[in-house]
Amino acid sequence: MFPIRDHNPSQRTPYVTYALIAANVTIFLLTLPLAADEVALRRLYFSWAMIPARISSGEGYETLVTAIFLHAGFLHIAGNMLFLWVFGDNLEDQLGHFGFLVFYLVAGVGANLAQLSVDPWSTIPTVGASGAIAGVMGGYLLLFPRARVDVLFIFFIFIRIFPVPAWAMLGFWFLLQLISGMGMDTSSGGVAYWAHAGGFVIGFVYVIPLWLRRGGAGYWRASSGHPPHPANVYRVNRTRVPIVRRRR
Repeated sequence: MFPIRDHNPSQRTPYVTYALIAANVTIFLLTLPLAADEVALRRLYFSWAMIPARISSGEGYETLVTAIFLHAGFLHIAGNMLFLWVFGDNLEDQLGHFGFLVFYLVAGVGANLAQLSVDPWSTIPTVGASGAIAGVMGGYLLLFPRARVDVLFIFFIFIRIFPVPAWAMLGFWFLLQLISGMGMDTSSGGVAYWAHAGGFVIGFVYVIPLWLRRGGAGYWRASSGHPPHPANVYRVNRTRVPIVRRRR
């Protein structure tokens, strides 16, 4: 399942979201040639990826930030940027440009620390913006639990777009990270599920003061959990491609 858009329009231009997407894509393209050189790639990860054992030894603290801007492949960065594109603009709308940038970095660093806490002496590099974007998703869930999100569902040849409330899509995603994290051997590498779960919780908690200033549960009751402004309406037009019937 992939979120492709939400029905929650932002009220201002999300310059920081655009800048973060541009920065991530640019860095990925600059480091892409290193993928063909194993030695150069290892050197890159040792210098800039978050390696828990290195942090636990008292060095490389800067990698808690730099690792957020590294990605391990096309699908990795494409998925992360898609989620940031869908949910980032609305958090930036609520927190302001500078406030959102601080939020994003705090969630990303916190997510890396969550992964570090699970296996502090692991030598496996951790890279990706997933933890920071998970924080965006956690904050979005608190502020707009019933905003509509269009989800692309692919199951073999069955492909459909379903509008679902944010709490269903984001809640399912978070639950999946917890279940996957508990069943994963962290020593084998792979997806940093605990970074995802940690970033999500950090983002949720970070936004609680803003939610309380808006009225807390009263804010939810006033808006029924929907965005406090008119939602986008998307219409799917029928295809103009003629149907060709099979001749018998």
